[in-house]
Amino acid sequence: MTVTAFETGPGASASGPAIVSLNRISKTFSNGTVALKEMSLDIREGEFLTLLGPSGCGKSTVLRIITSLTGPTTGRIDWPLESASQEEHELSFVFQEPTLMPWATVFGNVWLPLRLKGISKKAAHDRVMEALEMVGLEAFSDSYPRELSGGMKMRVSIARALVTKPKVLLMDEPFAALDEITRFKLNNDLLQLWETFGWTVVFVTHSVFESVYLSNRIVVMAARPGRVVNDMPVDAPYPRGEEFRTSGVYADYCRTVSQALHAAMDANDHL
Repeated sequence: MTVTAFETGPGASASGPAIVSLNRISKTFSNGTVALKEMSLDIREGEFLTLLGPSGCGKSTVLRIITSLTGPTTGRIDWPLESASQEEHELSFVFQEPTLMPWATVFGNVWLPLRLKGISKKAAHDRVMEALEMVGLEAFSDSYPRELSGGMKMRVSIARALVTKPKVLLMDEPFAALDEITRFKLNNDLLQLWETFGWTVVFVTHSVFESVYLSNRIVVMAARPGRVVNDMPVDAPYPRGEEFRTSGVYADYCRTVSQALHAAMDANDHL
């Protein structure tokens, strides 16, 4: 497979135009819970943005509103770079659990979003294999989920998201259930893919350490109701690896972000 990186490089347009804009979004559920209240956020083209916050702050709700899996109670979502007539946004969602079909092979699971678009198995073959190659699983296309490790199952889930060639990749704590070594490896693999293909990534995590390692921008949210309380750039250069993870710069960023997260939690306590 020949891979062509974006000429601008990772995050180069992070100060450029917004690809998604949340404008005073509020979400109240039927039981009366206010998940989000007048939250505004511009997600810029090509950036790796992480939503960080305590449980119940509405991080996952933000992703679901962006994907139209649920609608806002008030406010609106804008896609400034798309035409008004565009019916579908070019995005994919990676859930916290792999959510694979146990009766289907790895190939069949990755083929699913193309199959739902009416693309035959034969016509989808090259795209499915390309997606599997991206995550290092091309040799496992005929395997079943029960034959895979937890990390491999998550790779299949990521390949399934990539097979549609999205511009925006939404990831809801995809590595939370994995052991630390596997999590570090998938963090590295994800960054390599992002640097190569120039996606816009919106990543949800509870981990300060993961957010600093991956992101060039961290949005800290407070709960009750969900809202942005801090918007922090991470200016450390890419590519990142173990040298960055063990550096003083990384430790300083983690300390700063951790303080911001604790301040967000204190803000909840004072409501």
